[in-house]
Amino acid sequence: MARPQMLKLPEVLAELNMSRAAFYRLRARGLAPKLIKLPNQQVRVRRDDLDAWLARYEEAA
Repeated sequence: MARPQMLKLPEVLAELNMSRAAFYRLRARGLAPKLIKLPNQQVRVRRDDLDAWLARYEEAA
């Protein structure tokens, strides 16, 4: 079984065409995709979580 793909935050920001500040504003309001904080303080987003998050907004639009 393959492990889920983990995206670095710059990859997520590029895909969303969003600034880091805008992303963290969404996160502060509880509207961003789920993040995983690694022991080295780096942040990752599971591909599945990002796709599900995008799908929720696609349906709302």
